[in-house]
Amino acid sequence: MRLGVLDVGSNTVHLLAVDAHRGARPLPAHSHKTELRLAELLDADGAIGPEGVDRLVATVAEALQAAEDKGCEAVLPFATSAVREASNADQVLARVKEETDVDLHVLTGDEEARLTFLAARRWFGWSAGRLLVLDIGGGSLEIAYGIDEEPDAVVSLPLGAGRLTAGWLPGDPPDPAAVRDLRRHVRAEIARSVGEFTRFGEPDHVVATSKTFRQLARIAGAARSADGLYVQRELSRKSLEEWVPKLAVMPAARRAALPGVSEGRAPQLLAGALVADAAMDLFGVDELEICPWALREGVILRRLDQLPMTEVGAPTVR
Repeated sequence: MRLGVLDVGSNTVHLLAVDAHRGARPLPAHSHKTELRLAELLDADGAIGPEGVDRLVATVAEALQAAEDKGCEAVLPFATSAVREASNADQVLARVKEETDVDLHVLTGDEEARLTFLAARRWFGWSAGRLLVLDIGGGSLEIAYGIDEEPDAVVSLPLGAGRLTAGWLPGDPPDPAAVRDLRRHVRAEIARSVGEFTRFGEPDHVVATSKTFRQLARIAGAARSADGLYVQRELSRKSLEEWVPKLAVMPAARRAALPGVSEGRAPQLLAGALVADAAMDLFGVDELEICPWALREGVILRRLDQLPMTEVGAPTVR
């Protein structure tokens, strides 16, 4: 069956269509992505403004049409931190439902962490042992740890690259004092949660997901995305420590010229690097591996797990 997962995130609205059935790996068939940057469209009261809501409704409708065009039998729609934390979230969800007939399921931060962990566990398998999974999104940082498919510990922190850039780093390049202030803030936030994980012992394998980690690994010398999913990609703390001060003095246009860095994500790369550097340092991680699967794949895998073994199709979910 062909499934679509509609991810309304802090940076993008992304429809991923996959061919999948229970017991098999989901195979990507089509990707439809729109940069919306909801996290940057919040007003002073924390609400998504009328223009942002209009754009969200239009983008969801466009993604649904793409799903229909590509033959998706079911569409699994969800939203993450930008909608979750908007002060007018209920009104936004009602408007999307009224105009597109889509019920956006708003994931909690813990749900995000658990589903991302599930995707990483399925990708690396049982032989990876105890996994520590890090995921930097536009609005939040998710951390999960465990030896099974259900993690033993999860946390979601308001340390997304887009959120921090908008709130802490307005300059281009940002003022050095602002960078130092953000570094202190990020490290204090993460340090409060480290003990929840370290009591379970050292992880056997540390992995990271998200566009931010992939871009950081790429500028540090990892393989291109064009080289395929199955090429091992790693990021060392030593390389990251070398890149943070370089990124801090680069304007966004220069960051966008780095290998693997998109123009739209370039302004957020420094904040993401500060979060990644802090997490690796405070958790004592010298090197981590990039996982190609993340939240969207976790949503698909969870849905497939809920289907009867004999079921080959499902009604469209909207």
